[in-house]
Amino acid sequence: TWANVTANIPGLPKNTWCYHIEASVHGEGIAYAVFDGHTKNDYQPYVFKTSDFGQTWKSIVTKEIPVFVRSLQEDFKNPDLLFLGSEIGLYVTLNGGQNWSKFENNFPSVAVHYLEMHPVTSDLIAGTHGRGIIIIDDISPLRELKADILSKTLHFIPSTPKTMTEKSSFGGTSSEVQFVGDNPSSNFQIKYILPKRHTFGKMSMEIIDKSGALVATLQPGKLKGINIVEWGFNGQAPKVAKGKTLAFQAGVPPRVKAGKYVVKITKGTDVFEQEIEVTYDPKSPFSLEERAKQQEAVQQLFDFTQELAYLVYRIDQWDAAVDLFLNQNSAPNKIMMDLDKELDALRNELVITKGDNYVGAGEPKLREKLGDVYSNIVGYYGAPSSTQLENIAMLKKQFEAFKSKFEEISKNQFPAASKQLTKSKIQQPIILPFTEFLKIEN
Repeated sequence: TWANVTANIPGLPKNTWCYHIEASVHGEGIAYAVFDGHTKNDYQPYVFKTSDFGQTWKSIVTKEIPVFVRSLQEDFKNPDLLFLGSEIGLYVTLNGGQNWSKFENNFPSVAVHYLEMHPVTSDLIAGTHGRGIIIIDDISPLRELKADILSKTLHFIPSTPKTMTEKSSFGGTSSEVQFVGDNPSSNFQIKYILPKRHTFGKMSMEIIDKSGALVATLQPGKLKGINIVEWGFNGQAPKVAKGKTLAFQAGVPPRVKAGKYVVKITKGTDVFEQEIEVTYDPKSPFSLEERAKQQEAVQQLFDFTQELAYLVYRIDQWDAAVDLFLNQNSAPNKIMMDLDKELDALRNELVITKGDNYVGAGEPKLREKLGDVYSNIVGYYGAPSSTQLENIAMLKKQFEAFKSKFEEISKNQFPAASKQLTKSKIQQPIILPFTEFLKIEN
């Protein structure tokens, strides 16, 4: 049976085209009707809501909507969150239609003929005039925009566990005529609301593990409204020894283990925290045992890289003092000249000391060899090969020999050199403890 309820709609001109009907998921008697009269030179927006199966209707348009509309989509979780497709773009309301705002975050002012929401991913799909499709990835943060939330200093938007994908991006590009949009980000998206833009004082963001140790430092968003900060599941990169060239492979940050972490935002004197969780890819061919072996090797190489950096740092500090002495004293000094020669020879075994980043840089040294092994293992999710483990052991053996050489120089030559510096009133080399050295920015 059917009943004509058109006469129950107040203020609707006769014979106006009903372009769209949206049946609500929040109640059987609730529905929305969108009417379009522009073919009769009527450019007014008409959107009505019924809560009693069409017996009564009320308009939910306001003066904020200046043109005719065609399609409405309600949020599946928040009944007050509605999206409206107009002739000049997308409009959104957070209070069931009492107020509307134009959605202008990268959404063009085009005619939106149809709207749909993905029930699982909460993506909003807009069909536009000219067969264009616009997808807004995951509108769920908008569900949090309520009066009590906007009175807080900062509000984290709840997150769900995120899988660390292990897919390659090879072959994932397209040409400009294939009409292929970007896929959603595979990173962990940390989302929070700032009712006011952060302008004064420090604001920082950190990822902390369950033991309280710092995992990563991120740049927080400071804008008014919804902020989204992406984390690629990486920890801190190791501190790399300084050389004549840059060793990019040695400075790759390792991927974290699956588990729970805490996002910590410090805003002035206020601290805000949210627990997040990351998981391994269930489709991955690697077992937990293989992952454990990979993570053990990565940690060993990570520590190895920083130990090498500290050794080169100590050599550099002493070498700088020796060079200053030789520049200020024209008379030959065998003690300082011999030490300068020994330090240069040792450094030359550890890092590249010739060339630059644009021309040939000579043979790879311990830093470069270590970086090659480290980057290969850190970029793989399974256990390292026997050959890689043999290479690590060989490089470690070489490093221990170089450390012994430095200790020998420290014992036999530094005391005499220190006296020479004192006589010339040159400051002694300042050697920071290892933990303080790691805090120095590269």
